[in-house]
Amino acid sequence: MLVAGGAGAVGHAAIELALWSGADVVTTVSSSEKAQLARAAGARHIINYREQDAAAEVRRLFPGGVDQIVEVAPSANASLDQAVLAAHGTVAAYASDAEGMTLAIRPNMVVNARLQFILVYTEPEAAKRRGLEDIQQAVAAGVLRVGSESGLPLHRFTLEQAAHAHAAVEANVIGKVLLEI
Repeated sequence: MLVAGGAGAVGHAAIELALWSGADVVTTVSSSEKAQLARAAGARHIINYREQDAAAEVRRLFPGGVDQIVEVAPSANASLDQAVLAAHGTVAAYASDAEGMTLAIRPNMVVNARLQFILVYTEPEAAKRRGLEDIQQAVAAGVLRVGSESGLPLHRFTLEQAAHAHAAVEANVIGKVLLEI
């Protein structure tokens, strides 16, 4: 499994949950600081895409490609995803950079790729309940670490500072942005 952005809050949780399910995880990061955060989440293989050819390195580790990709930047990573996705693989995208995204149809069709966009707010109630139950089990099992034990820096804002919290997210702050209500 490839988790894009393994040092971010979504990537960090994706690594932990993927490991819990038995996946062998490779993740991409952009700095040595972020590599440490991804390692703390449990990623076995870490690729700094600014220093390495990410597609070549993923293919070296997984010659047949990866079956699943957790993607937080589908537009920026479309060519990487296409280069490393195994036949019948799935790209699960949770992100907002897909505006104006261009997708190469033929290469994705040849491997029968599946692109699944995910927006929790629009999922059916039953799926949200199942997801919440699964997350509660992961937290109880100590697999999905929250708060300071996650290893990610925490950035706390009051509800009145919500605009500042949003700005921090837009500025790609490293760690988790929390609103205290």
